[in-house]
Amino acid sequence: MSIATPAMAGKLAAQLHRAERRKKAFAISLTLPLLIFLLATFIVPIGALLIRAIENPEVASTLSRTVQVLDHWDRSTTPPDAAYAALAADLSGIAEQSDAGGLARRLNSEISGARSLVMTTYRALPFDQALTPAQVKARMLDIDPRWADLGYWQAIAKNASRWTPDYLLSSVDLKRNIQGEIVTVDADSAAFGKILLRTFQISAVVTFFCLLLGYPLAYWLSTLSPRQANILMILVLVPFWTSILVRSAAWIVLLQSNGLVNRSLLELGFISEPLPLLFNRLGVIIAMVHILLPFMILPLYSVMKSVPATYLRAAVSLGSSPLAAFFRVYVPQTYPGMGAGGLLVFILSIGYYVTPALLGGADDQMLSYYIAQYTNVNVNWGMACALGAVLLSATLVLYAVYRRVVKSELSLG
Repeated sequence: MSIATPAMAGKLAAQLHRAERRKKAFAISLTLPLLIFLLATFIVPIGALLIRAIENPEVASTLSRTVQVLDHWDRSTTPPDAAYAALAADLSGIAEQSDAGGLARRLNSEISGARSLVMTTYRALPFDQALTPAQVKARMLDIDPRWADLGYWQAIAKNASRWTPDYLLSSVDLKRNIQGEIVTVDADSAAFGKILLRTFQISAVVTFFCLLLGYPLAYWLSTLSPRQANILMILVLVPFWTSILVRSAAWIVLLQSNGLVNRSLLELGFISEPLPLLFNRLGVIIAMVHILLPFMILPLYSVMKSVPATYLRAAVSLGSSPLAAFFRVYVPQTYPGMGAGGLLVFILSIGYYVTPALLGGADDQMLSYYIAQYTNVNVNWGMACALGAVLLSATLVLYAVYRRVVKSELSLG
């Protein structure tokens, strides 16, 4: 019988350690393509979105000389003549008109009229380099007398930094005043708070009706044989195979005044005139419930299939009524499916754009509509990214609340 020496034991331990490292390296290599894919398509874009939400490069990159002069300005008196000269030099140094347009749009978001002011001055430059700062100021006032207005200079000074919280503040109806203090916007200008509240209201209503319709359907599917359940599940999954745009367009045909729904109700005598089902909140909710219903049914069905049917029979045999047994024994065991389905539907709802845009009215548009508006129409990427950051934050908060509730239920269980 051989006795293991310390040298042999050390050698075996080293071999075991190398084998474990090879297993770990092999496991990492299998997941590496997925990690790279997630990094390139998910993490990097979200990071870029968050950075762009606080980035403010237009003024800092194009008006560097002006920013330096205004750094010592008190923002309440007339800017020094050197500021006019620096502004003229900066505008003259802008090579691409698109850069001047970006600067004009950024300042115009701060004060109305800045776009025309900047572009008019940009086209009139350059001036003679021999002019003194006082002469440059006079020439700029001749081009447009609005350069005497402190508001435009205050807007330039306010946006001197490359990084700004202004977009994020605007997305929650806050702003910085001239002194840099955070204040609420005027009641007439406060819009995003109402839009965010509307987004959550519509999403909550859609989630409620998806649960109301999906629960009995998922329960019925869970009581069928596997063959029957699989056949009917195909019908549940049919919406996944159809474009959201196509389904929304189909609801326009169905819900319009002369559509199938109104014509059927008129012929059956339930109504005397067509109901307003389109371009309002009702149409949006109907279409969104139809599209998102499978996302509620699938989690519920998976949980309900794992609940033994004997629990209900045992409760009834012990003297409980079938209805009481269902709500006191069966329903609590399906809470995980209700939570998962509700979270999934709600998160998908708050990011909806196409369906409210096609079927809703002006007061039914959700936050994603305004993200698209700032991206495609106003070309204000900072504001669009800030609103996107608000949606992302709401999603993370909802997920965190869901995790906390699930953990508390597991601990109690």
